[in-house]
Amino acid sequence: MKKEFDRDRIKNAIRELIEAIGDDPERPGLIETPDRVARMYEEVFEGMRYTNDEIAEMFDKCFEDVSSRDLVLVKDIETYSYCEHHMALMYNMRCHVGYIPNGKVIGLSKIARICDMVCKRLQLQERICADIAYIMQKICGTEDVIVIVEGEHSCMTARGIKSRSAKTRTAAIRGLFETDHELRNEVYSLLR
Repeated sequence: MKKEFDRDRIKNAIRELIEAIGDDPERPGLIETPDRVARMYEEVFEGMRYTNDEIAEMFDKCFEDVSSRDLVLVKDIETYSYCEHHMALMYNMRCHVGYIPNGKVIGLSKIARICDMVCKRLQLQERICADIAYIMQKICGTEDVIVIVEGEHSCMTARGIKSRSAKTRTAAIRGLFETDHELRNEVYSLLR
Protein backbone atom coordinates (compact mmCIF):
# COMPACT_ATOMS: atom_id res chain seq x y z
CA MET A 1 0.00 0.00 0.00
CA LYS A 2 1.43 3.33 -1.09
CA LYS A 3 2.48 5.51 1.84
CA GLU A 4 2.21 9.29 1.45
CA PHE A 5 4.85 11.85 2.34
CA ASP A 6 4.04 14.73 4.69
CA ARG A 7 5.11 17.58 2.40
CA ASP A 8 4.32 20.33 4.93
CA ARG A 9 6.38 18.65 7.63
CA ILE A 10 9.31 18.27 5.23
CA LYS A 11 9.07 21.95 4.25
CA ASN A 12 9.07 23.01 7.91
CA ALA A 13 12.08 20.78 8.62
CA ILE A 14 14.02 22.26 5.70
CA ARG A 15 13.22 25.80 6.87
CA GLU A 16 14.58 24.86 10.31
CA LEU A 17 17.66 23.30 8.76
CA ILE A 18 18.37 26.45 6.77
CA GLU A 19 18.12 28.49 9.97
CA ALA A 20 20.21 25.97 11.93
CA ILE A 21 23.12 26.28 9.50
CA GLY A 22 22.99 30.05 9.84
CA ASP A 23 21.09 31.25 6.78
CA ASP A 24 17.80 33.10 6.33
CA PRO A 25 14.99 31.03 4.79
CA GLU A 26 13.28 34.31 3.81
CA ARG A 27 16.09 35.57 1.59
CA PRO A 28 15.22 35.58 -2.14
CA GLY A 29 17.33 32.56 -3.15
CA LEU A 30 15.90 30.38 -0.36
CA ILE A 31 12.20 31.33 -0.14
CA GLU A 32 11.07 28.47 -2.39
CA THR A 33 13.77 25.99 -1.31
CA PRO A 34 11.66 24.16 1.33
CA ASP A 35 8.95 23.45 -1.26
CA ARG A 36 11.50 22.42 -3.91
CA VAL A 37 13.23 20.07 -1.49
CA ALA A 38 9.91 18.52 -0.41
CA ARG A 39 8.97 17.85 -4.05
CA MET A 40 12.46 16.46 -4.72
CA TYR A 41 12.19 14.12 -1.72
CA GLU A 42 8.90 12.76 -3.03
CA GLU A 43 10.75 11.80 -6.20
CA VAL A 44 14.12 10.58 -4.90
CA PHE A 45 12.62 8.65 -1.96
CA GLU A 46 9.67 7.17 -3.85
CA GLY A 47 10.84 3.63 -3.05
CA MET A 48 10.24 4.27 0.67
CA ARG A 49 6.51 4.20 -0.07
CA TYR A 50 6.62 0.49 -0.92
CA THR A 51 7.78 -2.76 0.66
CA ASN A 52 9.90 -5.20 -1.34
CA ASP A 53 6.82 -7.38 -1.79
CA GLU A 54 4.85 -4.42 -3.17
CA ILE A 55 7.69 -3.60 -5.58
CA ALA A 56 7.64 -7.25 -6.69
CA GLU A 57 3.88 -6.97 -7.36
CA MET A 58 4.33 -3.71 -9.30
CA PHE A 59 6.94 -5.13 -11.68
CA ASP A 60 5.80 -8.76 -11.95
CA LYS A 61 5.73 -8.90 -15.75
CA CYS A 62 7.05 -12.23 -16.89
CA PHE A 63 6.85 -14.37 -19.99
CA GLU A 64 5.78 -17.91 -19.08
CA ASP A 65 6.70 -21.33 -20.51
CA VAL A 66 10.32 -20.52 -21.13
CA SER A 67 12.43 -23.65 -21.25
CA SER A 68 15.78 -21.85 -21.16
CA ARG A 69 17.99 -22.33 -18.12
CA ASP A 70 20.72 -20.10 -19.58
CA LEU A 71 22.13 -17.10 -17.80
CA VAL A 72 20.32 -13.77 -18.22
CA LEU A 73 22.43 -10.74 -17.26
CA VAL A 74 21.53 -7.06 -17.42
CA LYS A 75 24.53 -4.88 -16.65
CA ASP A 76 25.27 -1.21 -16.16
CA ILE A 77 21.87 -0.15 -14.86
CA GLU A 78 22.59 3.43 -13.79
CA THR A 79 21.03 4.57 -10.56
CA TYR A 80 21.66 6.54 -7.39
CA SER A 81 20.61 6.33 -3.77
CA TYR A 82 21.09 8.06 -0.43
CA CYS A 83 23.19 6.68 2.41
CA GLU A 84 21.07 6.23 5.50
CA HIS A 85 23.97 7.13 7.79
CA HIS A 86 24.61 10.64 6.43
CA MET A 87 21.71 11.14 3.98
CA ALA A 88 24.53 11.66 1.48
CA LEU A 89 24.31 10.79 -2.19
CA MET A 90 25.54 7.42 -3.44
CA TYR A 91 26.31 8.20 -7.06
CA ASN A 92 27.82 6.76 -10.24
CA MET A 93 26.06 3.58 -9.16
CA ARG A 94 25.72 0.68 -11.54
CA CYS A 95 23.60 -2.35 -10.82
CA HIS A 96 24.27 -5.65 -12.57
CA VAL A 97 21.52 -8.28 -12.22
CA GLY A 98 21.74 -11.88 -13.37
CA TYR A 99 19.50 -14.89 -12.96
CA ILE A 100 18.79 -18.37 -14.28
CA PRO A 101 15.17 -18.66 -15.51
CA ASN A 102 12.91 -21.24 -13.91
CA GLY A 103 10.05 -21.50 -16.40
CA LYS A 104 9.62 -17.75 -16.93
CA VAL A 105 11.63 -14.64 -17.71
CA ILE A 106 11.02 -11.11 -16.52
CA GLY A 107 10.72 -8.21 -18.97
CA LEU A 108 14.17 -6.66 -19.13
CA SER A 109 12.99 -3.09 -18.47
CA LYS A 110 11.38 -4.34 -15.26
CA ILE A 111 14.83 -5.25 -13.91
CA ALA A 112 15.95 -1.63 -14.33
CA ARG A 113 12.71 -0.39 -12.74
CA ILE A 114 13.24 -2.69 -9.74
CA CYS A 115 16.78 -1.36 -9.27
CA ASP A 116 15.55 2.23 -9.54
CA MET A 117 12.74 1.76 -7.01
CA VAL A 118 14.93 -0.11 -4.49
CA CYS A 119 17.55 2.64 -4.69
CA LYS A 120 14.97 5.37 -4.06
CA ARG A 121 15.20 4.85 -0.31
CA LEU A 122 17.53 5.73 2.52
CA GLN A 123 19.79 2.75 1.97
CA LEU A 124 22.96 0.80 2.54
CA GLN A 125 24.62 -0.47 -0.61
CA GLU A 126 24.66 -3.97 0.87
CA ARG A 127 20.89 -3.81 1.43
CA ILE A 128 20.31 -2.60 -2.13
CA CYS A 129 21.85 -5.87 -3.38
CA ALA A 130 19.83 -8.00 -0.99
CA ASP A 131 16.54 -6.18 -1.74
CA ILE A 132 16.96 -6.51 -5.52
CA ALA A 133 17.90 -10.18 -5.18
CA TYR A 134 14.83 -10.87 -3.02
CA ILE A 135 12.48 -9.15 -5.47
CA MET A 136 14.00 -10.95 -8.46
CA GLN A 137 13.68 -14.32 -6.70
CA LYS A 138 10.06 -13.61 -5.84
CA ILE A 139 9.06 -12.48 -9.33
CA CYS A 140 11.04 -15.04 -11.33
CA GLY A 141 10.43 -18.01 -9.04
CA THR A 142 14.12 -18.88 -9.00
CA GLU A 143 16.69 -19.04 -6.24
CA ASP A 144 19.45 -18.47 -8.78
CA VAL A 145 20.07 -14.72 -8.67
CA ILE A 146 23.19 -12.55 -8.52
CA VAL A 147 23.19 -8.79 -7.96
CA ILE A 148 26.34 -6.70 -8.03
CA VAL A 149 26.33 -2.98 -7.27
CA GLU A 150 29.22 -0.59 -7.72
CA GLY A 151 29.08 2.99 -6.52
CA GLU A 152 30.73 6.04 -5.07
CA HIS A 153 29.60 7.51 -1.77
CA SER A 154 29.73 11.25 -1.19
CA CYS A 155 29.95 10.55 2.55
CA MET A 156 33.44 9.24 1.69
CA THR A 157 34.43 11.32 -1.34
CA ALA A 158 33.16 14.81 -0.42
CA ARG A 159 33.61 14.74 3.35
CA GLY A 160 35.41 12.73 6.02
CA ILE A 161 38.36 10.94 4.45
CA LYS A 162 37.72 12.66 1.06
CA SER A 163 38.93 9.64 -0.86
CA ARG A 164 37.81 10.85 -4.28
CA SER A 165 38.58 7.66 -6.20
CA ALA A 166 37.11 5.14 -3.74
CA LYS A 167 34.46 2.85 -5.18
CA THR A 168 32.44 0.28 -3.30
CA ARG A 169 31.37 -3.03 -4.84
CA THR A 170 28.85 -5.28 -3.13
CA ALA A 171 27.15 -8.49 -4.21
CA ALA A 172 24.19 -10.63 -3.26
CA ILE A 173 24.90 -14.16 -4.48
CA ARG A 174 22.06 -16.67 -4.30
CA GLY A 175 21.38 -20.27 -5.39
CA LEU A 176 23.61 -21.68 -8.12
CA PHE A 177 25.69 -18.51 -8.22
CA GLU A 178 26.75 -19.28 -4.67
CA THR A 179 27.72 -22.90 -5.30
CA ASP A 180 28.76 -22.95 -8.97
CA HIS A 181 32.03 -21.04 -9.10
CA GLU A 182 32.28 -21.33 -12.90
CA LEU A 183 28.87 -19.73 -13.30
CA ARG A 184 29.77 -16.93 -10.90
CA ASN A 185 33.09 -16.38 -12.73
CA GLU A 186 31.19 -16.23 -16.03
CA VAL A 187 29.14 -13.34 -14.65
CA TYR A 188 32.23 -11.49 -13.48
CA SER A 189 33.93 -12.02 -16.85
CA LEU A 190 30.87 -10.64 -18.66
CA LEU A 191 31.06 -7.51 -16.50
CA ARG A 192 34.59 -6.65 -17.66
